[in-house]
Amino acid sequence: MAFARMMIPHHRQAVRMSKVVLAGSGDARVRTLAGQIEKAQAPEIRTMTGWLKRWGAEAPPENGGDMPGMNHGGGDMPGMDHGSGPSQGTGSGGDMPGMMSGKEMAAFGELKGAELDRGFLTMMIAHHEGAVTMARQEQAKGAYGPAKSLADAIVRTQQAEIAQMRTLLKKR
Repeated sequence: MAFARMMIPHHRQAVRMSKVVLAGSGDARVRTLAGQIEKAQAPEIRTMTGWLKRWGAEAPPENGGDMPGMNHGGGDMPGMDHGSGPSQGTGSGGDMPGMMSGKEMAAFGELKGAELDRGFLTMMIAHHEGAVTMARQEQAKGAYGPAKSLADAIVRTQQAEIAQMRTLLKKR
């Protein structure tokens, strides 16, 4: 249950970031990547929400991706304070690896052009690294087969996307 409760707001934030890029990026490669992220993570949110409902638990609130008091480390995007990088916490109670703060998300939403693309790539690398950390925890300690399978898929897809984002970032 903890995996779904952590990953739902994490995925929601990635979907929000992707929508900003889909609406404002001028780089087709970055827009394509953002579309892939949204297309992969939105169904995973529905799946995990379904698990929680079956278990009699509520999904985290929609604004849970920007909850105050969480450790929201990020990357090194110019003009944005991301702390020391993705949190290494467990996500339970206060730390969620790779999450951006509400302030960082607001600043991200104001970026345009090449700054938006660079910001997205930088922030999403940190975000994905956080998701991979959480998914690896589920692989190692999880008991629910479908959640472990989803964790496997998250590690596989997001590591590939991290490599793709690093390549795109080097070209900037």
